[in-house]
Amino acid sequence: MERSKNKKILLSLILCIPFLFGGFITNETMMPKFRMKKIVLDAGHGGRDPGNIGARAKEKDINLAVTLLVGKYIKENLPDVEVVYTRKDDSFPTLKERPMIANRNKADLFVSIHSNSAANKSAYGTETFVMGTKHFESNFDIVKRENSVILLEDNYAENYEGFDPSSPESYMMFNLMSKVHFENSVSLADNIEKQFKDRVGRKSRGVKQGPFYVLWTPSMPSVLVELGFLSNTTEERFLMSQEGKEYMASAIFRSIRDYKESIEAN
Repeated sequence: MERSKNKKILLSLILCIPFLFGGFITNETMMPKFRMKKIVLDAGHGGRDPGNIGARAKEKDINLAVTLLVGKYIKENLPDVEVVYTRKDDSFPTLKERPMIANRNKADLFVSIHSNSAANKSAYGTETFVMGTKHFESNFDIVKRENSVILLEDNYAENYEGFDPSSPESYMMFNLMSKVHFENSVSLADNIEKQFKDRVGRKSRGVKQGPFYVLWTPSMPSVLVELGFLSNTTEERFLMSQEGKEYMASAIFRSIRDYKESIEAN
């Protein structure tokens, strides 16, 4: 009888504790809402690596100009978001170093900006990649071309543990990648392609998957954007113009802004 009475007293004290200290702890107090605070912007190629070369343009220059504009728009319109660049000039960060910058800075988003090229000079349009191996065979040429940047680096065989960008067998390890951030990466990629198509009037070739080294190691949602084909003279001319760069950069900015609003609301 005495033991039962003591249990009732103890239970009453436990139930009173939240009221004594200001009420029950809400879910919002226990789990603060997510806020996107830091973005890493990666201008593809650079330095001794020109990337794709058009009739007049070098990919590294287009990528850098658009990347810096995206960062400018973010700083002007999203002052609570810090922008970190993998490069702000004509330098050559290694392929391994770019996502490492994002990981070291504990970024919430990684966006790598590139310009495409094809043997077929009539090919044109934008496309945005997320990490994955779906339709690997059809995307192998562009994947191989972007990953082959490592061949310009010193001691690449040692630094990349024998990874050969031209060998399909080397990509077996990409099947082991984590899919934790896959859905959020696809969400951002969808936003980008929608903006390119609906607001800038570009042809969208859609969201695609590819085992790009630069997308393999970031520990946050990540995308690789292809702005268009420098091998197509009309598209090259558009991307070389100041208006074209501003349109493409503002489309990427709006996509990031919309993604931020969506992810924070949820």
